[in-house]
Amino acid sequence: MSIIRVHKTANFTVMSNTHFKEKKMSLKAKGLLSLMLSLPDDWNYSVSGLVTLSKDGKDSVMSALGELETFGYLER
Repeated sequence: MSIIRVHKTANFTVMSNTHFKEKKMSLKAKGLLSLMLSLPDDWNYSVSGLVTLSKDGKDSVMSALGELETFGYLER
């Protein structure tokens, strides 16, 4: 498998790799955190708002948020 890197000038997100290296965290939680970090600061960070961004339902989003809270990436 090859990796294609593109010179980024617009519409990209820069984030720490720290959460990607959490071996005990699910890919679902890592993906949700990455998605959340890509959203603007004034975005509606509600469960219902996050549900609208993927095919995952409320229970799935809630479990990922719980996992992020457990690992210290989310405070409610």
